[in-house]
Amino acid sequence: MLRKRWWSRGGIAGGRASAPPLSLALQGGGAHGAYTWGVLDRLLEENRPLDGISGTSAGAMNAVALAQGWTVGGPEGARESLSAFWEAVADSTPFELDLLQSLYPNGDGALPGPVSMMLGLTKLFSPDQLNPFKLNPLGDVVRAQFDFERIRRDCQLKIFVAATRVQSGKVRLFRTGELSEEALLASACLPTVHHAVEIDGEAYWDGGFTANPAIYPLMYECETPDILMVLLNPLSIPEAPHSADDIATRSTELGFSTTFLREMRMIAYARSYIEAGAGWMPLGRFERKLMGLRFHVIEAKELATAGRGSKLNATRAFLHELRDLGRARADRWVRSHGGDIGKRSTVDLAELFG
Repeated sequence: MLRKRWWSRGGIAGGRASAPPLSLALQGGGAHGAYTWGVLDRLLEENRPLDGISGTSAGAMNAVALAQGWTVGGPEGARESLSAFWEAVADSTPFELDLLQSLYPNGDGALPGPVSMMLGLTKLFSPDQLNPFKLNPLGDVVRAQFDFERIRRDCQLKIFVAATRVQSGKVRLFRTGELSEEALLASACLPTVHHAVEIDGEAYWDGGFTANPAIYPLMYECETPDILMVLLNPLSIPEAPHSADDIATRSTELGFSTTFLREMRMIAYARSYIEAGAGWMPLGRFERKLMGLRFHVIEAKELATAGRGSKLNATRAFLHELRDLGRARADRWVRSHGGDIGKRSTVDLAELFG
C-alpha cells in the first residue's frame, strides 16, 4: 500500500541525497517496453534521485507508471506501479492468445500464425473499417492504472511524453502538468491499428515518428547533465535482412529511430566541432551546456533478432521474460558503470552515432 508522498530537493525528485541524479530517455517498442520495465526495476533499487524522464509510446507508459508510483512512494512505489501496469497489460490479453501461443509456438516471442494473419488485414483496411467502435484495451488499462490529476498536481519529476501531430508532422511534447489519458494514448497510437487520438481538435499518432525518444528537453529543461538512454530498437544488427518479414521488421525499426539517430548525430557532431575549436575563444552558454552533458546507454541487444510480431505479444510469460532480460542487462550496467554517474560519460557519442 503506497501511503507517503515522496519528497523533492532543488527541483530533483529525491532518493539518496548523496547520489548524483539522473535523467532517463525511454524508447518505445510495443510489448518490448516490458524490457524497459526490467531495466527500471533494477535501477530503482539504487534509490538514486531522478530529474527528468522523456518517453515515447511504451517508453511513455513506463515514464508515467514510474512517475505515479514515485509521487506517492518514492523508488519502491515506482517499482510497484510499473509492475502493476505491466501485469494489467498481461491481464488485458485475451485468453485465446495464450492458448494459441501454446498451439502454435514460435521463437523470439513471435505471434502465433493465425494472429499474424489477422494483423495482416491492417495492410488492407483502415482502423475505421476494422475497428469502427474504437475499441482499445490499452485505454482501459491506462484509465484503471493512472491518476493523471494527482500526477499533474503532485509529481516532482519532469515528464516529457512525445506524440506526432498528424497534419503537420511535428513533435508535440506533453509535460508533467499536461499529462492525460489522451496524451499518453496519443504517444502510443499506431495508425494502422488505432484511430488517431484527438486532443483540442488536433489528431495525433505515435510519437515514434518524430521522437523516439526526445533528448532535447532533458538537455534544456533539466538540471542534471547525466542522461541514461534505454534503447529497444537495435543500433545495429548482425547481418542485412533477406526475408520479407526481416526486411519489414528492420524497415519499421529504422522508421521509428530516424529522428532519434539524427538528434544524437547532431549532438555528437556539435561536440566534436566545439572540441576542435577549444582554446580559440571562450565557450558560450550553449557550448558549455553541450560539453557538460554526460551520456549513458542501456541497449536491448537481446532483442536484435526478435521478430516484428513480438512487439505485439503481450502474453504474461513473454512480458516476464522481457522484464528479466532487462533487469539482467541493467544489473550488469550498474555494476560496470553505476559509479561513473556524475563523473563521466560511459559511451562515445561520435563512435555510437557519428
